[in-house]
Amino acid sequence: MYAIVEIAGQQFKVEEGQELFVHQLDAKEGDSVSFDKVLLVDNGGTVTVGKPTVKSAAINASVIEHLKGDKVIVFKKKRRKGYKKKNGHRQSFTKIKVEGIAL
Repeated sequence: MYAIVEIAGQQFKVEEGQELFVHQLDAKEGDSVSFDKVLLVDNGGTVTVGKPTVKSAAINASVIEHLKGDKVIVFKKKRRKGYKKKNGHRQSFTKIKVEGIAL
């Protein structure tokens, strides 16, 4: 059984017991969270497609930890003009574990 769910503006294919990284959520470590924007559910070959979401379907997950991703360096330069800009960014992520898919 798997589902396509929208979490924090991104779509993920999730299965029960799967761990994944999503954009940072407003929840503490160990908290239980639920996502109700389920777009598709496959239950043993029976596919249910939402219009736009599947009614009464939800994904239950627990927050494992909050962490930061790898640093991304942004470097801009215009040759022979003396223009250089260096900037960096680290995205904040939340690691969640899918506990179950409720229909």
